[in-house]
Amino acid sequence: MTLLTLWETLKTFWTSTVNTVLSFWVDWMAPALEFLLILLIVYRLLYFFRRTRAISVLWGLIVILLGLEAFSSILNFKVFNWILLNLWQTLALALIVIFQPELRRAIAQLGSYFSLFSHAHQQAQKEAIEEIVSAMIQMSIRRCGALIVIERRIGLAAIINNAVQLDAKINSLLLQSLFYPDSPLHDGAVIIQDGKIVAAHAILPLTQEEFYLPHGTRHRAALGISEETDAIALVVSEETGTISYACKGKLSHDVSEAELTEFLKREILEQKPAPQQEKEDDKAHGRI
Repeated sequence: MTLLTLWETLKTFWTSTVNTVLSFWVDWMAPALEFLLILLIVYRLLYFFRRTRAISVLWGLIVILLGLEAFSSILNFKVFNWILLNLWQTLALALIVIFQPELRRAIAQLGSYFSLFSHAHQQAQKEAIEEIVSAMIQMSIRRCGALIVIERRIGLAAIINNAVQLDAKINSLLLQSLFYPDSPLHDGAVIIQDGKIVAAHAILPLTQEEFYLPHGTRHRAALGISEETDAIALVVSEETGTISYACKGKLSHDVSEAELTEFLKREILEQKPAPQQEKEDDKAHGRI
């Protein structure tokens, strides 16, 4: 009888404890975790789309719908209110259409993230670096002016959308032909994104640093894009044939083939996860 009573007491205590924990989870932890998860998803989506034209379209659409809803509510237009209500419900489908290119890119990036350290991905990046370095050396020998920008975490969609858009595998001969003096695309920059040449004849922001004002337009543009984003910019001087690169707001002049290769491998092949790299960048710039 004593053992049975003890068992019933333990059973009741265990059941009460489990119910208390479940109740605490359902009433407090689950809603808080759900709210933080939704907040994180919304933040990452807005962060990803922040430099695209589609985000402007989305904000414009939301403002128009809110304005129409307020207008119809004031005037008590019942049918109009019903139409707007259904429009809000179909907005999710509209988002898929509006953000179709960005969503496709995001899914591709998600897939590439899981293969970031795979042998095939590493080998493709090495081959791309070899093609870029080869093109830079050949253009340096011929003193053919060039400006190549390699996109990293911060998107360059605004610049790409205003350039001549391409979709080509990175190739040394193709890069050289784009910057050939008689080519209609030789002015401006070539943009490389996700291992592909995605734009040519791109116009970049120029640095406003007085020290670099005497430099050529290509060098100032390379430094300007590296100041505003985390992109890597490679330059071949048309006057001297020297190779330079800009990264994180700093310009390195007259680098050799070995130095350029080492730099690209360090920045591309050995790049660190975004949060860790952002902390190190902040520390380097005195923000921590």
